[in-house]
Amino acid sequence: MTEIKEREGAPGSAAPTQANSLGAFIKKARQDVSMSLRNVEEATNKEVSNGYLSQLESGKISKPSPHILYTLSTVLTVDYETLMQRAGYILPNAPRTERATHGRAATFAIDSLTADEETQLLEYLTFLRSKKKK
Repeated sequence: MTEIKEREGAPGSAAPTQANSLGAFIKKARQDVSMSLRNVEEATNKEVSNGYLSQLESGKISKPSPHILYTLSTVLTVDYETLMQRAGYILPNAPRTERATHGRAATFAIDSLTADEETQLLEYLTFLRSKKKK
């Protein structure tokens, strides 16, 4: 796999916004391997059409499926996890920052919780954490 640092620009350069970073990253990766949109379509056995790839690179599509990202990572020789991260997917082995307040399960469950359920969960979490400290 090609080193990610080579594709992200010079040290100290501003990081692209998440909405545009995936498309720009894929376009640069495609250009780095000297492939046209149609070459990628052929190399993926038409799993990724040249029209879809064009929309992805321009930012019109910002969250392709993991299957599409895997196919592109293979053809463009880029790191699959990097593509997943740039598309906004949660990576199970990604390091958590000190400021991270919850894990993956809470992220998916929070949208369907009532205020009362959230309060009860927070109380239970406080109880669990107090048991660990003893």
